[in-house]
Amino acid sequence: MTLKEKLYEIIFESDTKAGKLFDVLLLIVIVMSIVLVMLESVPSIEHEHRDLLHFLEWSITIVFSLEYFMRIWIVSKPKTYIFSFFGIIDLLSILPSYLGLFIVGTHGLMVIRALRLLRVFRILKLNRYMKEGAIIIKALKQSRIKISVFLFAVLTLVVIIGTMMYLIEGAENGFTSIPRGIYWAIVTLTTVGYGDISPVTALGQFIASFVMIIGYAIIAVPTGIVTAELSKPTKSKPSGQVCENCLSEGHDIDDKYCRFCGHKMK
Repeated sequence: MTLKEKLYEIIFESDTKAGKLFDVLLLIVIVMSIVLVMLESVPSIEHEHRDLLHFLEWSITIVFSLEYFMRIWIVSKPKTYIFSFFGIIDLLSILPSYLGLFIVGTHGLMVIRALRLLRVFRILKLNRYMKEGAIIIKALKQSRIKISVFLFAVLTLVVIIGTMMYLIEGAENGFTSIPRGIYWAIVTLTTVGYGDISPVTALGQFIASFVMIIGYAIIAVPTGIVTAELSKPTKSKPSGQVCENCLSEGHDIDDKYCRFCGHKMK
């Protein structure tokens, strides 16, 4: 195997020991970077430990920069990675730190401080290293039609309830429009209950009680649909392989060809 092929197995795949170790170490660095973003938002901590936070941030930025350019160098089609979802996320995770070197001035620093919050996108990099997440995504895809029908039924229900409450309560009780009534129906049906609008009439309170009871049953429906799909036995196991042609994930161990572009898998 060439050096690029070895690095490809380590960085893009997680079926080998070296690949798993790389994923674990990168996960630790990602979590550290998110914690740093949170700490920098606390004025007392940022003022007292500014130099330490600055040093750690640049250390993490250099690590992510090396990883980003390493991925570009390894893949056979760099443009595919650069313009992919994770490629854009990887770029956003390092770009704000470098922009701070070129934009100066008071107003510029304010802009950079806002842009640096984009580093929180690093948390999206976590999805790449969770193989078990492929099982959940697969279950969601298989149950998407059932969930879509369920959501359409719920949407129809809240429109009807919101319209009824608009007619029953009226503007004097806070239901100034049908959209306002639909908002109340959604808040009540999901058992959130902000309390900014509440029915006053006896009939309105009766309907509200009915909606609250329905809400408990409705919450359990999508959970049951997804759980049923998760409990189904799977014939194959998810693999950590990434297609070198289209950089797609979500393959099974016994896949010989990419299920997205048809390229032969190694």
